[in-house]
Amino acid sequence: MIRNRLEERILEEFLELTAIDSVSYHERQMADRLTQKLEELGFAVEEDDAGSHYGGNAGNLYGFLKGQLPGKPILLSAHMDTVQPGIGKKAVVKEDGRIESAGETVLGSDDVSGIIEILEGIRSVKEAGLPHRDIEVLFPIGEEMHIRGSAVFDFSRIQAKEAYVLDMSGAIGSAALQAPSLLTFEIQVIGKAAHAGFEPEKGIHAIYVMSEIIRRLKLGHINEETVMNVGQIEGGTTTNIVPASCVCRGEVRSYNHEEALQVLSLIEQTAQETAQKFGAGVQVDTMVQMETYRIEKTDSVVQRFASACSNLRIPCELRRTFGGSDNNNFVKNGIHGIVLSCDMYQVHSKEEYTFLSDMVNGAKLVAKLITDEVFS
Repeated sequence: MIRNRLEERILEEFLELTAIDSVSYHERQMADRLTQKLEELGFAVEEDDAGSHYGGNAGNLYGFLKGQLPGKPILLSAHMDTVQPGIGKKAVVKEDGRIESAGETVLGSDDVSGIIEILEGIRSVKEAGLPHRDIEVLFPIGEEMHIRGSAVFDFSRIQAKEAYVLDMSGAIGSAALQAPSLLTFEIQVIGKAAHAGFEPEKGIHAIYVMSEIIRRLKLGHINEETVMNVGQIEGGTTTNIVPASCVCRGEVRSYNHEEALQVLSLIEQTAQETAQKFGAGVQVDTMVQMETYRIEKTDSVVQRFASACSNLRIPCELRRTFGGSDNNNFVKNGIHGIVLSCDMYQVHSKEEYTFLSDMVNGAKLVAKLITDEVFS
């Protein structure tokens, strides 16, 4: 299966990093190991206090490596955290180079694949003695918690105006130029408890009221630009009591930020009207987790990527995604970034997998992005 030293090194590093427990806000061990690896590559590394904002044990890692080519630095990024179940991860390597989870946890290729491709791309360039651009790296915490790590990062430290965020499912060569706004909501219905057997009519059934609110909402695709989902609902205490409280949580995603805000307003209006009809109280809390962006195909960050794919004979696909990433915060702070596929599949599940050969191509792509002067 292993054909050369590059594949062997990538596999060894992938197995090492995926074995580290690094669920959101518990990235300490991963941050320490990545600090060592970046310093070995010659980076000056700093860690901020992002974790303290969320009760976490590590901060965002920022690194700078001086290059020899002219132009502003290029920013490379991949997040350090994984979703649950992510404790005790074990990777299984197949004969064809497919790497998958043993089945009890996620694999962690989201986003270790991206981290590996960044590290190995830079390592290969340095070992070959090739001149490269100044390089900045940012390995955030808490990306899986609605990009909260990068949300508190001090972007005045970043010199780069172009970024490549390796954090998307799919084969190497795909890039997302557009991502949605993501807004979350929580609805709490306050009813009235009563004995369900003797006097149910004296209660106000909070779960029933909530079901009516949800029934009136249009879930799924509202249109081609906007989707809505209710993902959690909880309420009641026991079967013989009319439930006095019920809470549901959901989200709205849209390529049109103003439309997303209008949907939130409609959710609140629907909740208020429905609760009033049944004599219940209601509280609606909303939050903007990330804001939509769109990078044009003519932008230099896209042109550099397309050129690198062409030079490596990797098919290039430019598309949009309904997933968010740290790039939402990059663009919000004036950095033109795009999100690159880094060979991870069925992420956020125990069936997650990746391919060794594609991680090799991802590393080669990173190497090309930091050495190509065409679009400097």
